[in-house]
Amino acid sequence: MMPILDCWIEGYLDYQRTVRRLAPRSVVDIRCTLRRAVLMMGEIRPGVRLWEARLEDYLQWVNRKREAGFSIASINKELSHLRGLLDYTWRSGRCERNVLDGLRLEDPPRLRVPRHLSLEQARQLVAASGGGTRVERRERLILLLLYGCGLRTSELCQLDLGDVDLERQELVVRQGKGDRGRRLPVPEAVWTVLLAYLAERKGRRGALLRTVAKGVRLRPHEVCAVVSAAAGRAGLPGGVTPKTLRHSFATHLMDRGVDLAVIASLMGHRSAQETGVYLHRLPGRAEAAVALLQGERRSS
Repeated sequence: MMPILDCWIEGYLDYQRTVRRLAPRSVVDIRCTLRRAVLMMGEIRPGVRLWEARLEDYLQWVNRKREAGFSIASINKELSHLRGLLDYTWRSGRCERNVLDGLRLEDPPRLRVPRHLSLEQARQLVAASGGGTRVERRERLILLLLYGCGLRTSELCQLDLGDVDLERQELVVRQGKGDRGRRLPVPEAVWTVLLAYLAERKGRRGALLRTVAKGVRLRPHEVCAVVSAAAGRAGLPGGVTPKTLRHSFATHLMDRGVDLAVIASLMGHRSAQETGVYLHRLPGRAEAAVALLQGERRSS
């Protein structure tokens, strides 16, 4: 049975109807919200009127609504109704402040799944870049470094010959995003191709990857052209870019169970939010972890 509303609340509803001239349906909606709130607040803090409740009480109210399956939009609508009552009461001098002022739930941001290649598509892409000529060998190395090390295009272009650590089988990225440097282990298959390229490239200084015509440092748009041409030869759908290969690197590591913190380090991410775009690759793992934790608690 729904509670009978306080005469002050009835006065507030009359104000909405006669002064603000809200539509009858709107006043009914507010009345229903206030009745439900009075009922639930009576369970949270018996004997306390809505304008006397603390912010903590309303947060409990919000949690109960969420647990009951109410949507964020529905809760925000009821918060707006309650906020109106508290504001009216505050302006009338019956309470010290409107504890709901500024309180609004936000929808969680939609996770945009980055485009990536499947393992088979990645193999097709690399296979489509033969090593018959010097140019082809350079292009094959570009693809392998992007996909095998997760480099950004700018990072790839800035690599120098001296950034290849022959003793540790690593690449030293000195000019990462935000001027954050890092060391990247190079997979064996990529390392073999890189060593062959270095033997042919010769020299100890200067850019690792240079243009064929002028011998100057490769630029980002030229790397993009290499990737696009290779994707075309491999028969892959259009729109494959160096960033697609970087995303594929992270996605395939996630598929193999590599820790998210390790992936963040390899990618040179500055925040967990950047690496969080790959969480779509973990269906059911969070639920399994929670179930395991609950099992441990019951056994302890």
